[in-house]
Amino acid sequence: MSKISAADKPDEATEPTLQPPVEAPPRHRWWILAVIGVAQLMVVLDATIVNIALPSAQQDLGFSDGDRQWIVTAYALAFGSLLLLGGRIADLFGRKMTFLVGLVGFAAASAVGGAAGSFEMLVGARAVQGLFGALLAPAALSLLTTTFTDTKERARAFGVYGAIAGAGGAIGLLLGGVLTEHLDWRWTLYVNIAFAAVAFTGGAILLKRTTRDRTSKIDVPGAILVSSGLFGLVYGFSNAESHDWSSVQTWGWLAAGAALLAAFTWWQTRAKHPLLPLRVLLDRNRGASFISVLLLGAGMFGVFLFLTYYLQQSLGYTPIETGLAFLPMIAGLMLASTVATTVLVPRVGPKPIVPLGMGLAAAGMVWLTGLDLTSGYAGDIMPPLIVAGLGLGLVMAPAMALATEGVRAEDAGVASAAVNTMQQIGGSLGTALLNTLSTSAVTNYIDGRNPKDPAVLAQAGLEGYSTAYWWSAAFFAVGLVVSAVLYRRGVPVADPNAAPVVHM
Repeated sequence: MSKISAADKPDEATEPTLQPPVEAPPRHRWWILAVIGVAQLMVVLDATIVNIALPSAQQDLGFSDGDRQWIVTAYALAFGSLLLLGGRIADLFGRKMTFLVGLVGFAAASAVGGAAGSFEMLVGARAVQGLFGALLAPAALSLLTTTFTDTKERARAFGVYGAIAGAGGAIGLLLGGVLTEHLDWRWTLYVNIAFAAVAFTGGAILLKRTTRDRTSKIDVPGAILVSSGLFGLVYGFSNAESHDWSSVQTWGWLAAGAALLAAFTWWQTRAKHPLLPLRVLLDRNRGASFISVLLLGAGMFGVFLFLTYYLQQSLGYTPIETGLAFLPMIAGLMLASTVATTVLVPRVGPKPIVPLGMGLAAAGMVWLTGLDLTSGYAGDIMPPLIVAGLGLGLVMAPAMALATEGVRAEDAGVASAAVNTMQQIGGSLGTALLNTLSTSAVTNYIDGRNPKDPAVLAQAGLEGYSTAYWWSAAFFAVGLVVSAVLYRRGVPVADPNAAPVVHM
C-alpha cells in the first residue's frame, strides 16, 4: 500500500470509519437500484412525455407553432449544458445530498409547470426542470456505479439501468398519451411529483451520506467554458429546426460552441482542480462507449419521434394506442440489455456485442422505411420495432456500464455526467438533423404537385418519415464502425483501485 498514492487507494483503506469493507456490500442495494431507477425514469421520460401533450397545451395557453419547440428545447438546453457541472457537484458535495436536492427541485419545477398560466411560465419551469435534472442524473448514475461492486451484480444492475434509459422515451409516450387523453396535459408534469416523492423517500432512508472533500474546489472557469460550449451546441442544433442549416445564426452558435469546448479541453490540462479530468476520457473502452452513446441518442429519435407521427397522423392511432405500439420494442430492449450485461459482455467482451447491436438497430430502421398507408401493425410495424429494440438494448446497457467502469471514486460523478451529456447532445443533434431532413423531403415531394390534395400530403408525410429512418440507420451504421474499431478485444479487466470497489 505504501506505493499507492492516497488518491488511488481504496476508500476502505483511507476512511475505515465511513466505508464498510469490500466484503460487505450495502444490504439494501437492490432497493437502492429501484430508487435510482425511479429517478432515472422520471428524468428520461420527461423528454418525451410532454411531446404528446404539446397540442393540448398549445390550445390551452395560446402560443404559436413557432414557439412550441421551446417547451422541449428549454429543458434540453439547461439539462445538456449543466450536466458536467452537476456531476462535479455530486462528487464534491456528496452524491446523496445532490440526488435528494435534484429530486426536490425537479418536483417543484414540475408543479410550477403544471400550474402554468402562460407560455413564458411553462418555458421557465421546463428550464428549471433541466437545471435540477442536471444535478439528479449524474448523481443517480454515480450512485449506481459506487453501490454495485460485485462484477455479476453490477452487470445486472446496469442491465436494468440501461433498459430504463433506453425505454424511458417510449414509456413517456405511453404515459403521456394516457394522462393527456383521460386527465389533462398538465398531469404530464404533475406526475413527476409522485415519481420524485417515491425516489426521495427511498433515497433518504437507504442511501448513506458521505463527507465532503474540502480539499477540492469547483473549477469555475472550466464550468463556464463547458456550460457555454454545450449551450452553444444544443442551441445551434435546436435552432436548425426553425432555421435552414445554411443559416448564419445556426452555424454561428455551433462554431461558438465548438470553440468554447476546445478552450475547455485546453484549460482542463492546466486547471488545478479540473472539472473533467482528461484521464476520464483517455481509456479506450470508455471513449468508445461515450461515442456509442452519442450516436445511439441521435439515432433513437428516428424511432420515437417519427414513428409516433406516422402512427398518429398516417394511421390514425390514438395517443394511448401509439404508446402501446412501442411495448414490444421496450420488451426487446430490456431483454437484450439484461442478456448483454450479464451473459454476453462478461464472456466475450464489448467488441462483438455493441457493433452487433448497432447493426440490428440500423436494420430495424431500414425495415421501417417500407411502411406505407396500408401497413398493418402485427406484420409490418411490430417486427422491425422488436429488431430495433434488441439492437438498442445490446448497445445501451454495455456502453453505459463501460463508460463509468474503472474510474476513480472521486471521478464517478463527472464520468456519469459525461455519459448523460453524450446522450443529450446526441438527442439534440438527432432531433435537429432528422427534423430538417424530413421537412426538406416533404417539401421536395410536394413541389410540382397539388399541395391541397390529401393523398399528396399523406404520401409526402411518408417520404419525410422514410428519410428520417434512413438517416437514423446511417447514425447506427457509423456507430457500428466506430465501436468495432475502438473497443478492445476481450473481457474488460476490473481495476481494484477504481470506483467500483467503493461502497456507499
